[in-house]
Amino acid sequence: MRPSPYQITAFTHAAREKSFSNAAAVLGVTQSSITQHVAKLERLMGTQLLIRRREGLELTRAGQDLFAVSDRLRTLEQLIAEKIDDYSELSAGNLRIIANAPRPALPSIARYSALYPQVQIEFSLASWTMAMRKLREREVEIAVIVSPERSDDLFIRDIGISRYKAFVRKDHPIAKRKKIDLRDLADEILILPEDGSLTQKLISAKAKKLGITFSRLIKTTSFPVVKEAILHGVGIGLMLEDGQFPSNHLAAVEVEEMNEAHSLCIVTPADKRDLRLVKSFFNVVVDGSYGEAG
Repeated sequence: MRPSPYQITAFTHAAREKSFSNAAAVLGVTQSSITQHVAKLERLMGTQLLIRRREGLELTRAGQDLFAVSDRLRTLEQLIAEKIDDYSELSAGNLRIIANAPRPALPSIARYSALYPQVQIEFSLASWTMAMRKLREREVEIAVIVSPERSDDLFIRDIGISRYKAFVRKDHPIAKRKKIDLRDLADEILILPEDGSLTQKLISAKAKKLGITFSRLIKTTSFPVVKEAILHGVGIGLMLEDGQFPSNHLAAVEVEEMNEAHSLCIVTPADKRDLRLVKSFFNVVVDGSYGEAG
């Protein structure tokens, strides 16, 4: 016996939303309808696809394998529906967006929300590694990240470049200098974002190459927390120069070994690039793209 389209649709949206009730709301049906379709699909396959956790639904290994295919099928169905609708006026929908840092993602979201106020946006910050994983596992539609891995299954548009700098409070001695090197930071308290971040990977690689050790490290959850810690005088942070909202209380100092230009990119799974919501967000970001900071 083959699964029905309703079972596949119910499962796919439950997996996307990590919730039976949210999936029901998206599809405009009852929650019991979603759970019944998923239960029938599980019986048909002879295995559990979704596990109820406190934080939401979690895919089993079999569920992950099926979702990798069913989400592509659902995306194709959405594209067909939009073609039939002849790309009528964009009115509503949902976009899941992830980024490494608040900027340029949040300014783009602000512009987009002003143009399309009925589109619901879920936005979160994550490490570079986590953002790439969520893209590949199709947990988000869009990522605004630095130097993504290039592959045929991802559609990537470069929107600007940025460089790492050492951020300090303006009353810190280093703030008066135009340029430093990483050795100058060996005895300082260095504030870094969480494991899996591109920043940590770069710092570790360069420290190993230079034969230096940063013994006074403080790891935080994200770049906004790094910035907050710097403002409180906790230490020095290495961040992309335009990744945060500017502050009159901070100085950005060039770092000799970290002057490479890193690409700022907007990324989506390749088969989602023509979805109306995704395409419209790309257009807003590209129209307001960031250039190289002087």
